[in-house]
Amino acid sequence: MWSFLQTCRALLAPLFIPNEQTSLLKKYGPWALITGSTDGIGKAYAFELAKRGINIVLVSRNEERLKNTAKEIESEYFVKTKIVVADFSQGFKAVELVKKAVGLLPINILVNNVGKQYEYPMYLSEVPEKELLDIININVGAVTMMCRAFIDDMKKRGRGAIVNVSSGSELQPLPLMTVYAATKAYIKSFTAALRYEYGSTGLTVQHLAPMFVNTKMNAFSARLRTSTFFVPDAREYAAYAVATLGKVDESSGYWTHGIQTFFTKFPPSWIRMYIGAHLNLSFRRDYFKQKNSTKNNGTIKGEDRIKSI
Repeated sequence: MWSFLQTCRALLAPLFIPNEQTSLLKKYGPWALITGSTDGIGKAYAFELAKRGINIVLVSRNEERLKNTAKEIESEYFVKTKIVVADFSQGFKAVELVKKAVGLLPINILVNNVGKQYEYPMYLSEVPEKELLDIININVGAVTMMCRAFIDDMKKRGRGAIVNVSSGSELQPLPLMTVYAATKAYIKSFTAALRYEYGSTGLTVQHLAPMFVNTKMNAFSARLRTSTFFVPDAREYAAYAVATLGKVDESSGYWTHGIQTFFTKFPPSWIRMYIGAHLNLSFRRDYFKQKNSTKNNGTIKGEDRIKSI
């Protein structure tokens, strides 16, 4: 019953809690920093915040994409932007670079969106060692250290929001994406504990766990590159996700994903793991089918696997 009530609140709060009570600019302040912000959910989230009059610090590893995204935002919403080139696979070095580039700029909303996914569903021994380390450094290290880098300043100001973007893969162990799913389970646990530590200081610490979104990160299956009722595009997802900020602490970020999450939790973990493994095997077949049938685009580029979801 409690799970049902939580799900209902997460689904309905963005629709029925008046926006004027949670004006993000008024509630948190004029600057937001978003990692993985040049594509997918990260880029769409940046646009949604800019639409609300918030200035944006864009962080990604591709300078050209950063400049293009900054121009798009400034021309459409007339807010200020700042770009920071950082590769979070470099660990703490990247976090230090971001902190130095931001300087005294007050970051009122921190969106930890950057993440790395497998190229396609793989068994552990198939995943290159460097890729495994990158997944851990980006998905675990970046979230942890970026929170630490900015949370004290938010605490001193007595206001601020941290949004940690996880994944529905956190809901169970997930064969063929074993390490990726494990890093997302870390984000869920870390964010809940962080909220307990700092919730009484006036900070919002939100956990987002989307299901599948139509982004380049899911390019291993054509089925996930077509927007449907349960697979929204990034703009649809971000519009709803931003509307949840300041209203609910935990959310899938999209209403149909909330329904999926609710029903996913019904079976025991071992059944969810079995279903997830079966689904990943089908996506693995999709990948090899695409690879064999497409001469020029047989391999998903690494740049596309650095999440802007």
